[in-house]
Amino acid sequence: MTARLSPRLAGIVAALPLEPHLRVLEIGCGPGAAARAVAERLTTGHILAIDRSRAAIDRLIVSSGDLIASGWLSARCVAVEDFVVEEDEEVFDLVFATRVGALDGRHPEAGRVALRRIAVATRPQARLFVDGGDPLRKLPIPRRS
Repeated sequence: MTARLSPRLAGIVAALPLEPHLRVLEIGCGPGAAARAVAERLTTGHILAIDRSRAAIDRLIVSSGDLIASGWLSARCVAVEDFVVEEDEEVFDLVFATRVGALDGRHPEAGRVALRRIAVATRPQARLFVDGGDPLRKLPIPRRS
């Protein structure tokens, strides 16, 4: 079990509409506390945790060996503005981000790029949640008509 998830992150994870089979993308995962909590709720699903910080991803990998070995969790060092689904990956059903400036309105241009990247990386019915609601708010994923 995940040790000591902060009340803020526990509330965010609890608010996510998780199902055991979903493919989840966490943007701005930091050292991976929320990603581990999500991974522990999956059975046939998977969570990919991304962060632009190499140090954060290294900490996640060191502290998540069993979940990575199980196939429920993987991590990648990449900014959301540069994120692409790799050839051997499936697209995602659910995306969430906490304290990510590109998605919380602090960096609007980066946000437009990030939303385009998210649109390409997700199924048509995918949902995107960011912090700033109670505790989350849903953002629309722009789709081309």
